Amino acid sequence: MSYKEMQDVLMKELRLYHYPVAVKFFYDQAELDHFFENAPEIVTPVKAMTFCQWELGARMKGQIVYSGEEGLGCGNARFCFGWKDLDESEIKGHLKYTRDAEQAERFVKTKPRMRDGLLGVAVAPLGSVEGLFEPDTVHFYCDNMQAYHLAVDYMAATDTHPLRPSITMNSSACGGNVHTFMEQQFNMLPACSGSYNAGKTERGEINVIIPGKQFKDVFQRLQDRIDAASSSITRPGDGFPGADICKNCPLIVFKKNK
Repeated sequence: MSYKEMQDVLMKELRLYHYPVAVKFFYDQAELDHFFENAPEIVTPVKAMTFCQWELGARMKGQIVYSGEEGLGCGNARFCFGWKDLDESEIKGHLKYTRDAEQAERFVKTKPRMRDGLLGVAVAPLGSVEGLFEPDTVHFYCDNMQAYHLAVDYMAATDTHPLRPSITMNSSACGGNVHTFMEQQFNMLPACSGSYNAGKTERGEINVIIPGKQFKDVFQRLQDRIDAASSSITRPGDGFPGADICKNCPLIVFKKNK
């Protein structure tokens, strides 16, 4: 099944509001050249902005977005991507979250961080990346029940239990993707203070991030459940979200009108 077909199934069966975002961290120039030569249309930031704003173009507008270091104006993301060393401004930026400067410095130092040499990053709707690149991560902006379904399918598909997401201060979208890529582990985390406004997550979306190498197995688990009953885990047979609320309540029942 192509990524476009998988995206169509995910949008329909999980009732996603946003396109799943395929993220690619380019370290290889040949891969980057292939991407530029084959992508139908690539957009780049006009001014430096945040990584979660890059993803707006992909998840809301269906655009293929690419940028190098010059298009990233967020210090948190620049640090996580290995494009900025630890400095006083980064520590000061975390003082409002921490007890003191020592704790702020220690917390920043423990954020996930890409290895040196990152050339650039592409974010695109999952359905548009066929023949362009294999995603390093697949990032979902979704609600609580959609996140739960993805988490349960991941646990079943990868035989992993329990899950232990990684939440860092002020770096949910950027640090969350870096953690998943570097550790090859599922991540589920709330919007940070930056991505809530800058990344436009005022609907209360939850971040779910799946390693690209494991994504097809997770999707296959969803497809197997659809083939057996339906995409709803909480009440198999109903469409998702179906009757998730009060799932076994005998009062919420409907029958054909004679």
